[in-house]
Amino acid sequence: MTILSLGGGSSEYLGEGSGYGYDERKVITYFSNSYVLALTLVAGFGGLLFGYDTGVISGAILYIRDDFQAVDQSSFLQETIVSMALVGAIIGAAAGGWINDAYGRKKAALLADVVFIVGSLGMAAAPDPYVLIFGRFLVGLGIGTASVTAPMYIAEASPSEIRGGLVSTNVLMITGGQFLSYLVNLAFTEVPGTWRWMLGVSAVPAIIQFVLLLFLPESPRWLYMKKSKAEAIVVLSKIYDPFRLEEEIDQLASTLKEEQLRKSAVSYWDVFVVKEVRLAFLAGAGLQAFQQFTGINTVMYYSPTIVQMAGFNSNQLALLLSLIIALMNAIGTILGIYLIDMYGRRKLALSSLSGVTVSLILISVAFIMGSSGPSEGYYGWIAVFGLALYIAFFAPGMGPVPWTVNSEIYSQSYRGICGGLSATVNWVSNLIVAQSFLSIADAVGTGPTFLILAGISVAAFLFVMLYVPETKGLSFEEVENIWKTRARSSNTDKEPLLEQGR
Repeated sequence: MTILSLGGGSSEYLGEGSGYGYDERKVITYFSNSYVLALTLVAGFGGLLFGYDTGVISGAILYIRDDFQAVDQSSFLQETIVSMALVGAIIGAAAGGWINDAYGRKKAALLADVVFIVGSLGMAAAPDPYVLIFGRFLVGLGIGTASVTAPMYIAEASPSEIRGGLVSTNVLMITGGQFLSYLVNLAFTEVPGTWRWMLGVSAVPAIIQFVLLLFLPESPRWLYMKKSKAEAIVVLSKIYDPFRLEEEIDQLASTLKEEQLRKSAVSYWDVFVVKEVRLAFLAGAGLQAFQQFTGINTVMYYSPTIVQMAGFNSNQLALLLSLIIALMNAIGTILGIYLIDMYGRRKLALSSLSGVTVSLILISVAFIMGSSGPSEGYYGWIAVFGLALYIAFFAPGMGPVPWTVNSEIYSQSYRGICGGLSATVNWVSNLIVAQSFLSIADAVGTGPTFLILAGISVAAFLFVMLYVPETKGLSFEEVENIWKTRARSSNTDKEPLLEQGR
């Protein structure tokens, strides 16, 4: 197996090939191990694909409407073009969990890239809206699989002290991809075949990741459990110092022994039958659902359209304002990387949701006070400010927290299955929001639509407070014990889960 050797371990002295030298522990920080960081960045290209597609369609749809009269005359067809990628992502995420468990994280990521590349090129060459919709479906398959694979791979290659920040790097790639997409949108506004270039360029990061993945090792935890202990130890030795390496191997050996004692094979049905797995899945899937139902991809998919609803009619101005919002999203995610391992997942999510609720109410008031829609000026700028404020609160918390928590709360046996199912919940929720936003806004008004999202944010706050434990700094085995303890201490599923972690 080819191993990517790009840096030392967590100690100061770099022994030949091993990444460590002194017989003492060293403090592990985000930048202390370039090897782990390299694995994270390459795997995170899956997030870049996710983010680019999310952002690029919001600008491309403006020009697709100009080229296809049928699209311009139908809100449903516009929603279908936007959301068909989500249909593909639902299937890709559901299948992605099984693919990851059966064939490994690396092969799953390679497959996702191939499908994404084919879909991107198909969209760029689409002669009519229906071929475009099929291309969107293929792109979605790739994104769905990548959305399961990238955080799982990163989490399994990360020391627990910095796992939150490293997994959040995948979310940074998502938000960075969204920002990149708006730059591309602006760059091609005056180029013939505008939207074709916007959508076709998305194949480039997928090609880059495919090539880099060929030099990446498989996840060490998957290797140890499914293929080769020796290969797993080679990878782990590049991540940990000798003392920590021994601890990690002992934990893996214990986990493997538990797996071998199981009387039956793991199945999807177990997620709903085995109590500790069900409790973990409730927390993980609930976070994924609320991430979408609090409106993030309403903002990212339709931000240019929302800006135009606010009275700014120029396509170029709408894209420019959306670019600023996307930049804030990326900057906010960087802040989240810093905070998630310092203050914890739970506290970050709760503070994020508080600000999201206030921001959505502000946007709602701006549209309602502007009657049928704010005129360009006072209320229009309040709506845009509300969008920016929303992103400023959402990005550091509810952006990375659901993906981070879902990468670490499941036992090794169920990580692929539960990770895939929870990502599927995310994409189904995403689809519902994307497919219904314009229609609901047409039916009840834009202001009341954002008020509905604010109410959902309040429900999300209560859910996190009651059901989501703190997992900061815990090993996978320690997190697994949280659910075992909760399952034993409760005789009924109706009891609220008030324990907050350790």
